[in-house]
Amino acid sequence: MNPAPQSVDFFGLPIEFAEIVSYLQKSLQLKEVCQQILYRRIIERVARERGLTVEAEEIQAELERQRRDRDLEMDADLLTWLTDRLLDRETWEASIRDRLLAEKLNQRLFSIEVERFFNQHPSEFERVLLYRIVVSSAAEALEILYRLQEGQISFYEAAHFYDISEQRRLQCGYEGRIYRSQLQPDIAAIVFSGAVGQALGPLQTDTGYCLLLVEEFFSAQLTSERFQEILERLFQRWLALELSSMLQSDS
Repeated sequence: MNPAPQSVDFFGLPIEFAEIVSYLQKSLQLKEVCQQILYRRIIERVARERGLTVEAEEIQAELERQRRDRDLEMDADLLTWLTDRLLDRETWEASIRDRLLAEKLNQRLFSIEVERFFNQHPSEFERVLLYRIVVSSAAEALEILYRLQEGQISFYEAAHFYDISEQRRLQCGYEGRIYRSQLQPDIAAIVFSGAVGQALGPLQTDTGYCLLLVEEFFSAQLTSERFQEILERLFQRWLALELSSMLQSDS
C-alpha cells in the first residue's frame, strides 16, 4: 500500500499539509473548514440512514451540465480546467456526488417545511426599493432634510452631491431592492412604517447620519428563488444543531 501523501503539489511546488493547516489557523479559517468537514459526516450518516444514494447516471448528467456551462466539452479543455484547480476527474466527480447527496437530503428533510416557514415569517421576505444618503454630521443631515421637505432639491440630487460614499453619489443614493431582514431591526421598523416618496431620518448609524427614501414596497412572495433560499436556511440550521448535539455528546 502506498503511503498517504503528506503534501499538495502546487504546479511542481510542494506545500506540506502542516503548512496548510497552519495557514488556515492564522487566517482564522480552520474552524470553518473543520465545521464543513463535520457537516459532510452528518450528511453522509443521515443520508445512509434514510436510504438516499446518488446514482452514477445522476453524477454523469451533472458533470455534462457543468461542462456545457463552462464550455469544457473538449477533453483537453476539461483537463486544463481540472489541472488549474488542482483536481483530477475522480475528485471532481466525488465533489459532484457530495453536493447532489446534500441536495437530496435537504429536499427529503425540509421541502415540506418551506411553505410553513414562509407563512410563519412573512415580514422577513417583504422588500423595499430603497435610496439612502449618508453624511458625516447630524446638522448636515437636518439641513438636507429641510431642503428636501421644502422642495429645494430632490433626494437623488442630494445623494449625488452630498453622500460620503462615492459609489452612492454615482448611483444617486440607490441601494436596490432590499429584504426587510437585511436591515437593522430599528431601521426596518421605520422604513416599513413610512410612505412611498417620504424622506425618513436622520438616523444615526455606524457610518454616519442617514436619510432614507422608499420608492416602492414589495409584498412577500414565495418565488422559486425564495423557496431555495429558505430550504438552504433550514438545512444549515439543522446541520448546526446536529453538530452541536455531536459536540455535547462527546464532551
